[in-house]
Amino acid sequence: MKELVSIIVPVYNVEGLICETMDCVRAQTWQCWELLLVEDGSSDGTIQVIKRYMEEKGDERIRLIRQPRNLGAAQARNRGLLEASGRYIAYLDSDDLWEPEKLEKELAFLKETGAAFVFTGYEFADQNGKGTGKVVRVPRTLTYRQALSNTTIFTSTVMFDMEKTGRELLEMPQIKSEDTALWWKVLRSGYTAWGLDENLVRYRRSRGSLSANKLEALRRIWNLYRRAEGLSIPVSMGHFCLWAVRAVKRRV
Repeated sequence: MKELVSIIVPVYNVEGLICETMDCVRAQTWQCWELLLVEDGSSDGTIQVIKRYMEEKGDERIRLIRQPRNLGAAQARNRGLLEASGRYIAYLDSDDLWEPEKLEKELAFLKETGAAFVFTGYEFADQNGKGTGKVVRVPRTLTYRQALSNTTIFTSTVMFDMEKTGRELLEMPQIKSEDTALWWKVLRSGYTAWGLDENLVRYRRSRGSLSANKLEALRRIWNLYRRAEGLSIPVSMGHFCLWAVRAVKRRV
């Protein structure tokens, strides 16, 4: 279907959050979507919560896809990509929330610009999903070189036109910070990312999340420069310093 948006959600041990995430999708003003919940070997009651929700709502647009074991977010998203039926791909992390107009506004922006890759602004939220008032503004466009030192693209804000990119290009690399690695891979292929500077997503920051571990975040981004992108140490240092400054500004 030309207008169908395939929403890919990797799901792992989120029994207390996943219903709210599904609710925000069902509340979208753009209703032509499929929700692909890729369950990645949860050890809590996540599967039972999802199945009960699906039975209660009777919404056939929601699909539960089960991985054979815990394989990580990258492989979960790649599995969702293989299963996707829509022309448009949107990512949503299982603990994040969309504003009701997110899909409608972003899809209109994608068509208006003729872009293959778009993203939006977002707001940091507390563990209850309530916005903190700290909103991240995004630039109108980002090229590959610009994105190397400006990782403002956040996973739950992204949408791709798969008719333009193809499916293979959107496969996430098997590396930590796989989402950033994917953005760079797509941009390196010659595409430009277009930013819709509207706050349409709430990014819930959990205390135990990987992104909350600052030292680990530094290691991951450095590893991307050196191993994934193959940049020299001096060039990596230049991008790394600019990235660090912008990352701090987003969170202060």
